[in-house]
Amino acid sequence: MERMRKETKKLHSTKAADVSAKRQEGDAAERTADKENREHKDSVFVDLFYEDETAENNLLSLYNALHGTDYRSRSMIHKIRVGNVLYKNFKNDISFEVGEKLIVFGEHQSTINQNMPLRCLMYVGRAYEQWVDQRARYRDALVRIPTPEFYTFYNGVKEYPLERELFLSDAFLDSTDKNPLELTVKVININFQKAHDILEKCEVLKEYSQFVDTVRKYAKEEDSIRKAIYECMEQGILADYLKRKGSEVNMLIAEYSYEEDMQVKQEEALRIGERRGEKRGEKRGRKEGKKEGIFLSGKIFQMVNANPEYTDEQIAEKAACSIEEVKDVRKMFSI
Repeated sequence: MERMRKETKKLHSTKAADVSAKRQEGDAAERTADKENREHKDSVFVDLFYEDETAENNLLSLYNALHGTDYRSRSMIHKIRVGNVLYKNFKNDISFEVGEKLIVFGEHQSTINQNMPLRCLMYVGRAYEQWVDQRARYRDALVRIPTPEFYTFYNGVKEYPLERELFLSDAFLDSTDKNPLELTVKVININFQKAHDILEKCEVLKEYSQFVDTVRKYAKEEDSIRKAIYECMEQGILADYLKRKGSEVNMLIAEYSYEEDMQVKQEEALRIGERRGEKRGEKRGRKEGKKEGIFLSGKIFQMVNANPEYTDEQIAEKAACSIEEVKDVRKMFSI
C-alpha cells in the first residue's frame, strides 16, 4: 500500500512538473510576443483601422468603398495578426477576413517599394498558416481558403499615379506567357489633392487623408503636432478620434513618418560608414577608406530594407562584405 502511495505521489508530481513546464513555456512565448509587439511602432493608419474601438466600422467602410457592398455588421470582421513582413520597425499594414476574402491593407509614405508583391506573398503565407487548421492540411479533402486581395494606399509627397498595379511575375527570372504563380498589389494614391473617388466613398479614409495633409502643412513649425490636431478638431476632421486619443496621438504622429525615419537612418549610416571607412583607411589611405566605408554601409542598409527575407550570409555575399559588418548595420538601425 505504501509503495502504491509513493508511486501515485510520484506520478502526480511528474504531471505537475509537466504542467508547470508548459505554463512556463507559454509565459515565455507570451513575453517574447509582447516584446516583438513593443518593437513595432504602430502608425496612425494601423491604429485607426485596426486597433481603435471604431476600427471594425472603419474597416467595413473601407471594404464597402472598394467592393461596392453595404455590409454593416462588425461581427463580419475577423482580424489576423501577422509578424512584421511588409515593413521593418514600423507597423503599417493590417490583414483581416471578411466574407470569403482575406484582405491585406498597407499604407506607404515613401517611394513605393517594387518588392511589395514578393513581401505580400510571404505575408499571406503566414496569414494562411493561422487560418488553416494544422491537421486539415494533411487531409485528402480540399481545404477551402478565403480569396486574398492586396492594397497599398500611397500617401507620399512624391508624384505618383492615381492607381497602379504591381505584379509578382515582374520579378521572375524566367518570365513566360503562362506564369504558374501571380500576385497583384493594387496601389491607390490617397493624397487629398489627388481626389481619388474612394475618398468620397469612404468618409473615414477621406478624413484621414485630410489629417495627414494638415500634419504636413505644419511640419516645419514649432509645436506642429498640436497645431495640426487643433485645426483638424476645429474642422471636424477625425474630431472624435483625436479627442479620445489625446496625447497618444502625439506619440503616433511623432513616429508616423516612415519616409523620415528611413532618411534619418540613411544619414546615420553615412556617419557610421565614415567611421568604419577610417579604420579601413589605415591600410588603403584615409580618404579612400572613408569613401569605401560610406558606400558599404549605405549598400548594406538599402539591401537589408529591400530584401527583408535575406539572411546575413546572403546580404554579406551580395554586398561583398563580412557577416559581422552586416550585423553591425542591422544592430545600429534595428533592421
